[in-house]
Amino acid sequence: MLAIRHETIYRYTAPLTYTIQQLRLTPRHDAHQHIKAWDITTGGRCHAFIDAYGNASHTLTVNGRHNEVRIVAQGLVDVAPLYCGRLPARESLSPLVFTVPTGLTEPTDAVRQFASQHLGTGARSGALMALADAIRGSVMYQSGATGVTTTATDALRLGYGVCQDHAHLFLACCHSQDIPARYVSGYIHAGDTDHAESHAWVDVWVDDVDFSGWVSIDVTHAQFTGAMHCRLAIGRDYDSAAPVRGVRHGGGTETLTVRVDVASA
Repeated sequence: MLAIRHETIYRYTAPLTYTIQQLRLTPRHDAHQHIKAWDITTGGRCHAFIDAYGNASHTLTVNGRHNEVRIVAQGLVDVAPLYCGRLPARESLSPLVFTVPTGLTEPTDAVRQFASQHLGTGARSGALMALADAIRGSVMYQSGATGVTTTATDALRLGYGVCQDHAHLFLACCHSQDIPARYVSGYIHAGDTDHAESHAWVDVWVDDVDFSGWVSIDVTHAQFTGAMHCRLAIGRDYDSAAPVRGVRHGGGTETLTVRVDVASA
């Protein structure tokens, strides 16, 4: 069982008159993951809906003058271990939905060359894990080295990045060989590592001898995901699975503070 608390605070140097944000801050109802308790607290009004990828989502609107937007999501989630990262079958979307590149995951010539060097036999778990290991070795983890607009090719060229860059490069390599792969946002019980507890990884469609389906891989750690990974949302890239995205009217300069705490319960 994971106890999770995620606080996001936007502060502004001048008053806003309107804020609208899309929140993907509720863990997914997947076969191996069950919410025991969950709550989202914020000012304004929240409208719940399910997005195109099956993610539990909310639209937050704040009207009137305000200098701050504070969002707190917290609760308890029971996550079962996965055998070799294999996700139990419970899908409504075709895997082919996740073969379409985006601006962040476009397989350029540099990415195609990298994939041809490291992906090997294609959609087999061993080959895909070897790709994850190659990405971890080629794009060193460095907090703050990149931003949310950094593409897979940018991260490969820079040689530095964070979990979302690792995920985007993995997706781009898979797309270069028409292998379905998708972005996952969520949380990790990081233990003694220096990686943030707000995390991102990938699901990839494998065709192993004894299994055909989605396998979840933490590219940053080059390992299969398991009971320490809580899934928030899936999408084609960061933009379609981001925990918080929105626009505002007014506000001047924005300062963002995020704190995520994940512990065993």
